[in-house]
Amino acid sequence: MESIIDILNKKAENQTVTAKGWVKTFRGRRFISLNDGSINTNLQCVIDPDNFDKKLIDKISTGCSLMIEGILVDSIGKGQKVEIIVNKLKIYGECNPDEYPIQPKKHSFEFLREKAHLRIRTSTFASVMRIRSVANYAIHDFFRKENFFCVHTPIITGSDAEGAGQMFKVTTKKFQDYLLKNKSDNDYSKDFFGKETFLTVSGQLEAETYAMGLSKVYTFGPTFRAENSNTTRHLAEFWMIEPEMAFFDLEDNMDLSEKFIKYIL
Repeated sequence: MESIIDILNKKAENQTVTAKGWVKTFRGRRFISLNDGSINTNLQCVIDPDNFDKKLIDKISTGCSLMIEGILVDSIGKGQKVEIIVNKLKIYGECNPDEYPIQPKKHSFEFLREKAHLRIRTSTFASVMRIRSVANYAIHDFFRKENFFCVHTPIITGSDAEGAGQMFKVTTKKFQDYLLKNKSDNDYSKDFFGKETFLTVSGQLEAETYAMGLSKVYTFGPTFRAENSNTTRHLAEFWMIEPEMAFFDLEDNMDLSEKFIKYIL
């Protein structure tokens, strides 16, 4: 199956193509803007209302999912090089336009925060995730070329990594146990791990132990900080890159950092 990014990169040679995706807009009961997430650009699909059942066309709306088959031709309109003249259309999933929240207009981040399951269909969130995907690949690619080994460090840990930050506690104990005035009364030996445990604030200490046998390692994964800071610059959860090298000096560290930033950008 071809993605829309593949179709948009084709030359219009009157070839038959099949596209599947979600409707971004449906203008004048003739022009469908289709997107499958493979690229930010939409694929224009042109239908002739006289060639399709009116009941079928009535079901097409923003958010519904379609399968479209047609002829790829040069577009005579602006904004796209090619478009599909639709010969066959099938609705995979209908979408009630009165209830679907991601309509073709600008939405605030406050609004989209309440629509977490659908906000990835907006251009903003989709673009951010594409950038993250490319950056993620570039990070691993850089360290692979520098002969580093990727290690996976624990998410649940009893270490505070040299006091890197406030930690989220992980426990199976009842909440009432934490209401005790005397914290010494909390018997963690009966907890799931038999000791106090937290969500990790850093994979540093585990990575250091691996560096003592593998020389150059890095960890890239989720970390958690429980600081009560309600600002746009603070995240309770984020992904952190932590390289550890056994025989590097300060100059080596600086060179690696510079090469890393240049490579990613």
